[in-house]
Amino acid sequence: MARAKASISDQAYVTAITTGRHALVSDEPPTLGGQDMGPAPYDLLLASLGSCTAITLKMYADRKGWPLAAVHVDLHYAKEDDRSKITRTLRIEGDLNDEQRARLADIAERTPVTLTLRNGADIATTLAAEVPASTPPVSYTEDELDEALEESFPASDAANLAQPRHSGAD
Repeated sequence: MARAKASISDQAYVTAITTGRHALVSDEPPTLGGQDMGPAPYDLLLASLGSCTAITLKMYADRKGWPLAAVHVDLHYAKEDDRSKITRTLRIEGDLNDEQRARLADIAERTPVTLTLRNGADIATTLAAEVPASTPPVSYTEDELDEALEESFPASDAANLAQPRHSGAD
């Protein structure tokens, strides 16, 4: 079972996220009032789908003993006629025949995150007791945010992680 916690305070839309022993930061781009300190929510959704797809295909190929060298998953989210649409393009590297490639494309249609998105998820929201006024608000310095990014993406330069991101306004 997966678990995550997201916390935001007075720093525009910078959101600290923890899941297990991992920490990352989410934000909105400046065009939506954010500081662009991390991926936007839809970027994280696409990242979840992309990583699940790549991991599942790698696991399957490993189990079959297939010479899969790499999987690249390119994703795009857009709204069309009040309906969400995600396009996923697979680039599969390795000495695989057409049948193996087709099988991997078929498996991609049934990864756990793919099925969750396609089937929908029941979301139950409850309101916890109010936090006592004596609890200080959560606030992060840019150095703390950089450190969280570095923990999430080792051997990377957090300042160079900014990528064009989808704002959800397509």
